[in-house]
Amino acid sequence: MATAYHNLSEYDFNSVPDASTMRFGIVVSKWNYEITGALLKGAVETLKKHGAKEENILIKFVPGSFELTFGANQVIENCDVDGVIAIGCVIKGDTPHFDYVCMGVTQGITHLNATSDIPVIYGLITTSDMQQAVDRAGGKHGNKGDECAITAIKMIDFVWSLK
Repeated sequence: MATAYHNLSEYDFNSVPDASTMRFGIVVSKWNYEITGALLKGAVETLKKHGAKEENILIKFVPGSFELTFGANQVIENCDVDGVIAIGCVIKGDTPHFDYVCMGVTQGITHLNATSDIPVIYGLITTSDMQQAVDRAGGKHGNKGDECAITAIKMIDFVWSLK
């Protein structure tokens, strides 16, 4: 459903599993940090609200959104985490760079999800302008970071339910 019809921060609190024993990796792009920092804040606060312990939340930074796939893969391979949240922001400009970055990150995260036992949550905001990004990073459409945290908790619970 389009963000215009759904607040990214609204969810049924009681439908979210307890995250107190879950370990999270969060990989954050430094590019457009005014947006990605707000998304990170939303994700961390929401994880903690559902019981995640601060010591079980590992935060790593990469230069830009294109590096999110590599960063997420490195966290999966080298850190003891149950799930990874990849946070980035790409704002459309005058060149096709936007399309290449968005496509590359999307395909990369999809590949990680298809080939790993650790869920990687897609927290890449792709917008036409800065205002749309602000609206999705704690603005009028809520915070995509909140949504990513809830998705991470639910996907980890899903994986655990299969074991």
